[in-house]
Amino acid sequence: FNPLPCPLLAAHICFFSFFLTFPAYLTVSIEPLPPVVVGDAVTLKCNFKTDGKMREIVWYRVTDGGTIKQKIFTFDAMFSTNFSHMENYRKREDLVYQSTVRLPEVRISDNGPYECHVGIYDRATREKVVLASGNIFLNVMAPPTSISVLAADTPAPFSRYQAQNFTLVCVVSGGKPAPLVYFKRDGEPIEATPLPELPAGAGSWAPRNLLHRDLDDTKVPKSLAAEGEVGGGRPPATADPPRGLAAERGPATEAIPETVVSREFPRWVHVAEPIYYFRHTHAPVSDGTVEARATLTWTLNPQIDNEALFSCEVKHPALSMPMQSEVTLVAPKGPKITMTPTRARVGDTVRILVQGFQNEVFPEPLFTWTRVGSRLLDGSAEHDGKELVLERVPAELNGSMYRCTAQNPLGSTDTHTRLIVFENPNIPRGTEDSNGSLTGHCGFRLVLALTLTVILELT
Repeated sequence: FNPLPCPLLAAHICFFSFFLTFPAYLTVSIEPLPPVVVGDAVTLKCNFKTDGKMREIVWYRVTDGGTIKQKIFTFDAMFSTNFSHMENYRKREDLVYQSTVRLPEVRISDNGPYECHVGIYDRATREKVVLASGNIFLNVMAPPTSISVLAADTPAPFSRYQAQNFTLVCVVSGGKPAPLVYFKRDGEPIEATPLPELPAGAGSWAPRNLLHRDLDDTKVPKSLAAEGEVGGGRPPATADPPRGLAAERGPATEAIPETVVSREFPRWVHVAEPIYYFRHTHAPVSDGTVEARATLTWTLNPQIDNEALFSCEVKHPALSMPMQSEVTLVAPKGPKITMTPTRARVGDTVRILVQGFQNEVFPEPLFTWTRVGSRLLDGSAEHDGKELVLERVPAELNGSMYRCTAQNPLGSTDTHTRLIVFENPNIPRGTEDSNGSLTGHCGFRLVLALTLTVILELT
């Protein structure tokens, strides 16, 4: 044994003592990730650099604004020999490591912040642990799951003698973040005037700006037409109409006599191009997605809007190409009517139902039933709905004609059906009135015959 000279030995001891007391260092960072789409496989990568001995690695998912941390992965070096090569304390060496957490199919619920915590033993003492952490926000996108276009406030009554506002509503559900929604007409983008979003809890928007319109000659009583010729009637059709949306006219304006009512719609005076108004709103859904609603409002003109194709398109960062839903504005034509039973007998309940049209109709029409030349069985002048029910039909209804009027803001159509009532062998002829009850004379004769029969049997 050859001991080192004292000064040299003292220098080694001092260097080793300094090396042991020099604190270990630790840096942690998580590789950034671009937004991911629902269903994708995602790997979170935590990189850390140290010259110390590993203690543990813990991954957390942070929820409720940072108040709750859910542990999703843990590595404890005390129970692993994978890092035994870090036992060398005599050599200060930078060691770079990476911890990964893989999410095979991300969901909307996986959206949010994540943290990676790394702990190493301090170089001076094994009882002290040095900690460092990194964080990342995982942005999970979801493409819209559904898109639909409908007409607002339909079916609803309307006036065929007045220009009126019409609103298309596009509803887009299931997206995150909120999508970009816009309308097209006949394949061309619509330039619309944007409107501000409605405050929370506000009702539907109903613009009431006046748009002047004119009636065609078939819709004007002759008395009014004569006044117009001398300058005291309606304004001339050459007047420039103000730009804006239609408003409801007073009841005096709508006093059109029955004699001039026509199933055709008037030719209103409109500006050359319709003026469209657009509003876009969105509301959060409990599952983390957004429901977007876009409305397109303009003054409807049946002359140019019938058979016009409108489409709602959606752009979203999670979609490779826009989603689309389209509708064609069409007036009803040729309602198809069925009657059950096909062979109605006295006392039966007859149902007359509109089952469809010769074309696809949008928006949904209103249906009005009337009896030609008389009132309905229940005494009413008309009945609204797709189905007309006649309870316990009497023989008097045989040959009666029924009219169904189907109408939407673009047009109107009528169809007729005749009710044929056959005798019912279970009901003697002439024993029912219009209410289905026994008539006075026949009922008395029937009761008298039954009474006599009982008396004869007793005697």
